[in-house]
Amino acid sequence: MTTTQETPSVEDVRTALKDVQDPEIRKPITELGMVKDVTVGDDGAVTVAVYLTVAGCPLKETITRDTTAAVSKLPGVTDVRVELDVMSDEQRTELRKRLRGDSAEPVIPFAQPGSMTRVYCVASGKGGVGKSSVTVNLAVAMAERGLSVGVVDADIYGHSVPRMLGASEKPTKVEQMIMPPQAHGVKVISIGMFTPGNTPVVWRGPMLHRALQQFLADVFWGDLDILLLDLPPGTGDIAISVAQLIPNAEILVVTTPQQAAAEVAERAGAIALQTRQRIAGVIENMSWLETPDGSRMEIFGAGGGQTVADSLSKSVGSEVPLLGQVPLDPRLREQGDAGTPLVLAEPDAAASKVLKGAAEKLTVRARGLAGMMLNVSPAGR
Repeated sequence: MTTTQETPSVEDVRTALKDVQDPEIRKPITELGMVKDVTVGDDGAVTVAVYLTVAGCPLKETITRDTTAAVSKLPGVTDVRVELDVMSDEQRTELRKRLRGDSAEPVIPFAQPGSMTRVYCVASGKGGVGKSSVTVNLAVAMAERGLSVGVVDADIYGHSVPRMLGASEKPTKVEQMIMPPQAHGVKVISIGMFTPGNTPVVWRGPMLHRALQQFLADVFWGDLDILLLDLPPGTGDIAISVAQLIPNAEILVVTTPQQAAAEVAERAGAIALQTRQRIAGVIENMSWLETPDGSRMEIFGAGGGQTVADSLSKSVGSEVPLLGQVPLDPRLREQGDAGTPLVLAEPDAAASKVLKGAAEKLTVRARGLAGMMLNVSPAGR
């Protein structure tokens, strides 16, 4: 007695394709109009024609692999062939409207009323305190908690996030949208992705503002839970631009235990008094070096992080917490150079545990007005 396996219908195949996501946009290809055609032969061979958003799409192999895997699971399928085509200009325009609406000018989604994305500006008063290392490790730790996370390398002159995050791919432009590459589950954009080699960026204030505006509005971030901005040191043009473009952004101050560094860090946090932004907390980096006998060597002094937190708490009239003290660990630097943040490479390291603890505090804290500078003034008598 013999039986024959029924072949799947075209509708069955299209249903299976709902599980295939565009790796850049993170939406099903069926929703994005990327499925050009589906044919099913009598022998169970399936051909799926897929539109790529742009010619030379860097992730076409991923789309091909995922499509093949999804369709192969259907009973009766004997073979899967994926044919790739490229969207026309009209189709890309329709895709942009589907994703961003029909607005003539790109808008910053994080500044819109009702945005549920929490935006953190990682700031420091001076360079060399490990701000970028803290940023990438927080981002990866948050992504590991199942959150959708993005990072803007807003340090235009001293960009370093792509290397530390291991993001080697270039952004893809679709219509007027920029698709950010991803690394370790984190979307990232940096001016370093648009400049050849190690070419320095020599721009004045207005160009810095425009670059940041494009990173926030032209990049298609999707539905983010958390957006981290790695700011340049100090309180210059970028810090002011962020306050103008995303007034609901919160400031996360990074300092070292050294009192001189703490004094400078206080200025970076105190900008919230003028921009009326919330201060999310303080992270003290390079807190101590643990020696082989278990004792701690406080190379850069002690107490700087708590000093900054206490001073800012007094200034804003509510508690600004010290979120963690990150011990010195050569692996934090080594893994940054290697492109695999320490929280991934060495999750049980003391520094990793502190950074993951800080990430947890920043993601589980309920929304509210505590610590927020409100745009009101006392009534005169």
